[in-house]
Amino acid sequence: MSQTTTLRVLFCIGVNQNFFDATPAEAKQLWGAFGVMMKGIDETQGIRVIGNMDDDRLMVGPSTASPWTTYVLADADNLDSVVAACNLFRTTPVGDGESKLWKYCKIEARVGRELIIQ
Repeated sequence: MSQTTTLRVLFCIGVNQNFFDATPAEAKQLWGAFGVMMKGIDETQGIRVIGNMDDDRLMVGPSTASPWTTYVLADADNLDSVVAACNLFRTTPVGDGESKLWKYCKIEARVGRELIIQ
């Protein structure tokens, strides 16, 4: 049996009430920032995105706890890479940059290992 140090990560992303209170112009800027963040996770050094899932058709309203609105499954080389991906919510500007993405959304990373059944 081989040992691996790769971390399996489930990024759980939720939206808050500010997301729903956004004006149409603000919402357009927000979606642009959300796309930048998603691409940023994929481009974070040490992160390999496996896939994602959006629950927006069955999860209606703000995500105050589990279940979340959307998920990203990835492998990570180390915890620092996971932290860097989460930090995108603090640093990704929305519109003119006065607000950052975390005004509208939140992220929680669940870290474990791949379950391999022999």
